[in-house]
Amino acid sequence: MFVISKLVWIFAQPLSLAFFLVFLALLAGLLRWRILSILAAAGSALILFVTLYTTAGNLLMQGLEQRFAKPPADPDNLQCMIVLGGGFENEVNTARHGIEFNAGADRFVEALRLAQKFPQSRILVSGGDGSLSGIYEGDAAASARFFPLFGVGRDRLIEERQSRTTFENAVNTKEFLASQGLSNCLLITSGFHMPRSVGIFRKLGIDIVPWPTDYRTDGQVRLGFDFTQPNLNAQNLATAIREWYGLVGYYLAGRTSELYPG
Repeated sequence: MFVISKLVWIFAQPLSLAFFLVFLALLAGLLRWRILSILAAAGSALILFVTLYTTAGNLLMQGLEQRFAKPPADPDNLQCMIVLGGGFENEVNTARHGIEFNAGADRFVEALRLAQKFPQSRILVSGGDGSLSGIYEGDAAASARFFPLFGVGRDRLIEERQSRTTFENAVNTKEFLASQGLSNCLLITSGFHMPRSVGIFRKLGIDIVPWPTDYRTDGQVRLGFDFTQPNLNAQNLATAIREWYGLVGYYLAGRTSELYPG
């Protein structure tokens, strides 16, 4: 399942689809299948335009982020928090033995803030190597270097280093929580990732409090054209579509409690 999901995404993401349609258009042109060539070329151009020059990706991202609102205030007391991996540049960290973050860094910044405010709390970081090669360290390993730099002792960390997917995050986390006698933890992950994560945790009967972070939109996006930031538009559309692939796939596989948890 893990390898299949990786391969599907390689070929099904927007820019890959645009490339394959261009290839199909060229092939159809060589074979003098004029109508197919025109349709494939037009399809590729449409995908590229929507991906690069519209707010479609931001709108999809915003919808995901708004499914779970972040509580207006910190809890009065905090026993534990679960941080899902996805915030570290694992390939770079493995090679350079450092602490480099990606766009999901807010997951760990927020966890650090809460850890310093609630010194009695435990932090379960769930994240192994999610690459196909399996040769890189995961977020749990990197977090063991990160948190102590800011005064959070390793004795407060629970490192779950085997997970490669969100489903494995939840399954493995359930075992660690049971072994440590922890429950009703905050679930810290990116806002767009929260619906799928909550759906899986609910399905497994794990009591959590959604604590979204790492927002990518301002909550006021409208569908329209945007010629100012094509790279960001493409990135957000790819991220949102990937998340929807996960929502649909996990729901059909019976791994989530509902198609679009909220």
